[in-house]
Formats: sequence, C-alpha cells, structure tokens
Amino acid sequence: MISQIVSRKKYDHIIKNIPLFSDLSSEEIDQIDSIIIKKNFVKDQIVLLEEDTSNYMYIVYAGKVRVVKQSIEGKEQILTIHKKNDFFGEMSLLDGKTSPATVVAHEDAVIGLLSKNDFEQHVLGHEVIRKKIIELLCSNLRESWAMIKILSFDNAEQRILATLDRMQEVYGLSDDRGVIVNVKLTHQQIANYASVTRETVTRVLNRFKNEAIIQILDGKKIVLTPKFYERVKTAW
Repeated sequence: MISQIVSRKKYDHIIKNIPLFSDLSSEEIDQIDSIIIKKNFVKDQIVLLEEDTSNYMYIVYAGKVRVVKQSIEGKEQILTIHKKNDFFGEMSLLDGKTSPATVVAHEDAVIGLLSKNDFEQHVLGHEVIRKKIIELLCSNLRESWAMIKILSFDNAEQRILATLDRMQEVYGLSDDRGVIVNVKLTHQQIANYASVTRETVTRVLNRFKNEAIIQILDGKKIVLTPKFYERVKTAW
C-alpha cells in the first residue's frame, strides 16, 4: 500500500509542540514546517526499511510507530515505540549510516519526512536544535540501557515486569486506579519486546491480573496497580 501525502494545512504549526523545534521563532518554525512532507500510514504498514534510514528524519504528527528488528525467521523484536511529537532518524543523517531496524505503524499514523539535504541546511544551523539533538542522543542511550536491563534477566516474569515498567516510564498516565500504559500492546508484541514467548506473556499477565497486580482495560491497555510497584521492588 502506498502512503498518501497529507495536506500541510491540517497539521500547520504542530511542530512547535515537538521538543526539537519548540524553542524556535514562529518564522523559523514556518520555514521548517514548509519543507516537511507529511504522509498517512495505516496500522502495520511499513514506514521505512533499514536500508532507507539514512535518507530522512521522521516526525510523528499523529499515532504511534514501533521500531523493530526482524530475525532471520521473520520474528519481530520491538526496540521501542514512538508516539506523537517524537522524532527519529536524525542519527543516520548525522553519520550517514543506516539504522539496524525497520519502522512500522503501530496504529494509523501521520509521519513527517525531512530530507537529509533539508536537515543539514535548515536544522543543523540552529544552535538550540544542536543542543536538543545531544539531549536526544542521551535519551536514546538510556533507551538502550533499558533494553539491556530487560534482556539481562533470565526469568521471564522479571523480563515482563521490566518491560511494563519501561512502558509506564514512557507512556504512563496516572489515575485513581494506578498508572495506565497508554499504548495498545498485544501479548505477541509484549513478548517481542521482552524476548519471551507469547504463551509465557499470556500466562504471566493472567496471573498478574488474578493477583490484582494489573488491570486490563477495553482496548487492551494495561493499568499498573500499586501492587505492581510492590512486586517490582522485590523482583530485582
């Protein structure tokens, strides 16, 4: 399926809410926004393949995308999930190398594409943006550390706990029930993130639900209850 180009007017000035551009003037934001191509992607549609990652920087205008690594057998290992106002791909534009991952629409999404030439000409010239990129690189490093932590556990329950704990750090919304992981994840996707089997995820989540460690909302969103945090304290 070919992605459709989105009318610029519909998403005018949204990039001012994106941390990378938030400190720019209105005129500077308008200039950059005018050169970003916006495209619609439907759920599970490939946004970019590994070999294309050095051509553009990508901005999430709406929806979510997941960054995955495909095994030889075709199994999908989720590395991270980007939400609205996130951006990615800038590292490949900086060093000219491809990123060892594929990006897939986790739900219907609108993605902005900023070409390498425009990135170098209109983005890198701003000192405030260069500082923001350094902050992003630090954030990416912390994300890598989080993945290393998850995969360091031999116990499947610990891996699933660590995965849910990481998800609430990035996507958590507090309410009177606990913390809602505000992203829809299937059992297979959690399994891919934690590098365990889907059957194991189903078994562990069912046990967590029975023990009131989590709640499952309509739409597959997960609520982490106070008991979840008690379990985490004793898990590692």
